[in-house]
Amino acid sequence: MDPFAAFPEPPADANIAHWLRDEARARPDQAAVVWPRGARWQSISFARLDERSDGLARGLRESGLRRGERACVFLRPGGDFLAAIHALFKLGAVPVLIDPGMGRANLLACVERAAPRALLAVGRAQLAKRLWPRAFRSVELCVSSAPLGLGGIDFDALARTRGAPFPIEPRDADELAAILYTSGSTGPPKGVGATHRVFRAQLSALRSLYAYEPGTVDAACFPLFALFDNALGMTSLFPPLDPATPARCEPGLVARAIEEHGARSAFASPAVWWRVVHWLKETAARFTTLQTVTSAGAPIPLGLVERLQRYLPAGAAIHTPYGATEALPVASIASAELLGACRAPMLDGWGTPLGRAAPGIDLRVIRIDDAPIARWSDELELPRGAIGEFAVRGPVVTRGYEDDAAATALARIAPAPSQCGSWHRMGDLGWLDEKGRAWFCGRKSERIETARGLLVPVPAENPLNEILGVRRSALVGVGARPRQVPRLLVERSFARPGLFDELRARPLAQPPATAATAAALGPIEVELHKGFPVDARHNAKIRRDLLRAEAEARA
Repeated sequence: MDPFAAFPEPPADANIAHWLRDEARARPDQAAVVWPRGARWQSISFARLDERSDGLARGLRESGLRRGERACVFLRPGGDFLAAIHALFKLGAVPVLIDPGMGRANLLACVERAAPRALLAVGRAQLAKRLWPRAFRSVELCVSSAPLGLGGIDFDALARTRGAPFPIEPRDADELAAILYTSGSTGPPKGVGATHRVFRAQLSALRSLYAYEPGTVDAACFPLFALFDNALGMTSLFPPLDPATPARCEPGLVARAIEEHGARSAFASPAVWWRVVHWLKETAARFTTLQTVTSAGAPIPLGLVERLQRYLPAGAAIHTPYGATEALPVASIASAELLGACRAPMLDGWGTPLGRAAPGIDLRVIRIDDAPIARWSDELELPRGAIGEFAVRGPVVTRGYEDDAAATALARIAPAPSQCGSWHRMGDLGWLDEKGRAWFCGRKSERIETARGLLVPVPAENPLNEILGVRRSALVGVGARPRQVPRLLVERSFARPGLFDELRARPLAQPPATAATAAALGPIEVELHKGFPVDARHNAKIRRDLLRAEAEARA
């Protein structure tokens, strides 16, 4: 199986900056981006976005920024954010995108490691440069969208640099296009190197998987996805929320923005959709235009899919793509299959269904190993039904972690002589059923190795999360492997008589491969928890590592 055969070979000049230029010619007057500014909405057309990014590229070049040099971008979602990214692509420079919600220490460490030459940022980031100069010591060119008297070049002034249409810098398909930092929710944040080939393959895969149509509006609650909107000829709508804290969004504002602008598609994390669903129920409102809803960033609760589907028009579908910053998309499943054939197995403890491999993805399950694996061998692969680590190969797989050879060695497997393209180890455990569907069981680092065998958290949690009074649950292992003691933590949505006794008496659900271990252990200890810590990016992924540390401190 050659996953690279699924997509055409990129052109000699593979610079993805051509995407915006092409769409500006095809639909010059269509809004490329719509975003809130105070109580009003602001927009910019494809033609104007192309012109503004041209001016910014000219200004950056005149200021000394060159091909291949790195530039950190800390701008709010909107026209300037996309203009900056497109300008850097046109220039052949490398945008560095770091999640502002990951916490100050992690953010500063990422900036220092990335060593950018330029900084395009809001005033707060310029202030951070002044307060923590060591992290920003590589920065020689500062561009500010909101000057605070801290120096630097005014963004608007730079974007007004006059001249002929900017000549897009030719780029080879395998040259670095951007550095995208992971959120740090499953380990230290790492800079993922994405090439122009990777972005082109991702666009092709998304176009194949979902019913995206040029000329329509897409609500992008994760700003980076707007780059694909531009390439697909769609209008990106940035709803009014802080991307650093999506779980704190005002759901009515998000829902009304989607409806007011007639969005046909929307992406948001489960944390956002939960809040929106509660608002829809309380107000008896419904979506009338949405047809394609996507959600990712954490396992999607069955109850969320069921509830959200009720507020969508007939024929609309909810899709839950699976992937990571290092490889996206890897698999996808739609609500019809999730609520149909997969519903009962999910509640029986099979895990969270991810669907089948996306176009151009070779998805395998390999043995669980915490050490680096130098080269692919067929002996690594496990049979269907066995739980192991997901490993993927294909053109959407990024080239590794920039400036972190040790992390790359842990995550990558060199291909066999007959293969092309390295394998990426997803760090996730799961298995493949007889129909080729992948089932997610939890992070490899969160597995529980008891004296009687392996347990995995997500399959145990899914049926518990459907019990009245349970908001979320988390299965963690206390102690050192291979003699960990499983402990179940439950976050309540409200107090219900008898809930605690019901949870203690309930058998632990597991996939077929680990069911015997759960049965042999019998009832396990249950604790109520006031509120689970979650990831910084999507505010949806449970930080079981922190919960485990808390449980061990109490033991």
